[in-house]
This record gives sequence, structure tokens and C-alpha cells, in this order.
Amino acid sequence: MNKIISQFLQERIDAGDFPSAVYLVAEKGEIVFQDAIGYAVVEPERIPATLDTIYDLASLTKPLVTGLLSAEQIEDCDIALTTKVGDELVGFDDSWVGDITVLELASHSSGLPAWRPLYLLARSVSPKDIADVISDLSQSSDVKKVEYSDLNFILLAHLVEGPRPDTEYSLGVVEKIGLSRTSFNPINHGFDKDEIAASEKGNGFERQTCIAKGYLMPEEKNPVATAPGSDKFRDYQIWGEVHDGNAHFMGGVSGHAGLFSTAEEVFKIALQFLPNYTTLLKPETCALFTTNFTKGLNEDRSFAFQLASTKDSTAGTLMSPQSFGHLGFTGTSLWIDPVKERIFILLTNRTHAHPLPFVNINSVRRHFHDLAITELDKKVSN
Repeated sequence: MNKIISQFLQERIDAGDFPSAVYLVAEKGEIVFQDAIGYAVVEPERIPATLDTIYDLASLTKPLVTGLLSAEQIEDCDIALTTKVGDELVGFDDSWVGDITVLELASHSSGLPAWRPLYLLARSVSPKDIADVISDLSQSSDVKKVEYSDLNFILLAHLVEGPRPDTEYSLGVVEKIGLSRTSFNPINHGFDKDEIAASEKGNGFERQTCIAKGYLMPEEKNPVATAPGSDKFRDYQIWGEVHDGNAHFMGGVSGHAGLFSTAEEVFKIALQFLPNYTTLLKPETCALFTTNFTKGLNEDRSFAFQLASTKDSTAGTLMSPQSFGHLGFTGTSLWIDPVKERIFILLTNRTHAHPLPFVNINSVRRHFHDLAITELDKKVSN
């Protein structure tokens, strides 16, 4: 552990930002600092967080699963950055979505809108019905720009992995690098609830979002556009199952959310993005993650990651501009500095035991990174 980092995160727990935090800071393939603070579960019981606590990684699924498997397929020439959605998936022949490329999906420059409640709009969870919803969408803007979108990675996962990325991931990543506490649907894989950090009670956040965007009337229990059995808003403590509504609708498995893991196993996956440590990719393939594919646009994006050169990124003030990272809505984050070969992981469960609105913890993330880098540099100078 590092006393200064741990104390800072304890202060944020005391302030009510999140009930628990597990962090890991590594350099040149070795863990330097790590600690677990607070309670992974507050309701209906109190369970302390440990270094082995499993967290809902939320959108870290995008780079850690879909981004990594896509890079493997690019390396194997199964797909290319220029491969179009319509080349690989049926249902997009008459839609502008069919012309979107793999690179546009992976860099969030496709023109797809940020989010849609597929659990309300799709007739079923079948790839065809989900494709029908997405293919009917209008472009979010006539101007080329970066717009972060879950739909990009839902499509990208279908394109490279099919509708069930968990099988491909288990065989292609989990087994190959020896992960034992990483999976989709952890309860179905033999983990007990008390090993997992809890999330929101019910789907209040998504329900409010659907009301605000006109998918639900404020006083209605049922959606305007329904699918069979579409009462998708849970009212119980979400604990051991994915928080994200669309991922839950898809059986807990999607390209944009659904992966659960520990800080140490996220670290093992993160090493696969660094050329000197990856065992799954060729070192030269790792250039995908540091290349700015959206130069001149409103945000700097590489393949599946945001770059630290983006204005107001959560990398903080001290990380190399070539650094790349990603956030998860549940309160998770991963940043990787390829210049100094440093990895920064912060897992929290900010959606648990907290009334709406949830706390925006981006300032916490930035300060965590600045503290961690300062402490690493102290060790080097000593």
C-alpha cells in the first residue's frame, strides 16, 4: 500500500463519493502499490473490500474484451480497420450503419448516438432484433466528431466475436493468461455474492434517463415501446449481476459492459496492451492503442481507448500524453502510460448505497493519478 494514496481515497469514502476503493499501481510489469479500502457491500450487510474483491467493470469491458479481441483479429487479418459493418453483419444492407468501419466503431467516430435503451426498443435479444433497432437510427450529427457510444462496441463485439463474447474471451484471454477471478456473470461461474462489490439498488438511474429522453412516461410502470417481458427495471439490490441495463437485457454478456474482475487481474489484462509485456499480441500491434486516430476532432481517441492528450481527460496532469485509458460507469478506471510502462487501476462502486445523482468522481481519478505518479517518482529518486 501507499499511505498517501490510501489516505486520500479514505477521505473520499468518508465524504460519500463511494463506499469502497481498490487500487493498484504498477511499473515495468511489477505491482508497486495496492490497497483495499472501505466496504464492498453496505446494504443489505457490511462486507469489507479486499484485494480479491470482484468489481463490475462496466465500460472497461470495451477495451479489455472487445478492444483486445478485435486487435487479435486485426493481427490475424480476419478483419481490418477498414472492414465495414455491412461486410460482416446481416441486417444493415439498406442502412448508413452498414458503411461504418471497424476503426470508426473502435474510436467512437461512427456517428452512432451515445445510447439507446435496447431493452425497451428491441423485440427480443436476438442479434437480428438488436440490429433492426440500430440500423434504423439516424446519425447523431452531420459533422464528423467523437461521440462516445455503447452502441459502437455492441456492434463491434457482434462483428468480431458474435453475440456471445464470453466464450471467445474465456478461451482467448482468461485461460491463456491464467485469470481465475474474471468473468461475465460471476454468480454463474461459482463466485459467491460476498466476493463481489455491490452496485445500485434497482435501476433508478436508467429509469430516470429513460423518462428524461421520452422512452417512459413519468408515472408509468410499463414502457411506451415494449418487448415481451420488458419490465427491465430491477427494483432489488444489484449484486453479482451487471449494473448496465442493456448488458443485463443481453444476458449479462455484451461488448460494451458485463465483465467482472479484480484489480490484480485487470492489471494482468492491461499488460497485454504494452509491447514489452504482451503475450497475446505482437508488440507492433500495440501501436493501435497509442495512435491518435481522431486528430483534429473534439477528442483524441486510439483503438478502444481515450488518449491523455484529450482536453480534461482523467489521466491527470503528470501522465505522458501518449497514455491511454478508459472509465467505467460503476466507478472503475484504467490508465496505461506506455512511455514509462506504468499502469494505474482504480476500482470503486460509486453506484452502491448512494442516492441519485451519483457523484462524478473524475476529479478523484485525476488526483489519484497525480498522487500515484508523484509517489512512483519518489521511489525512483530514492
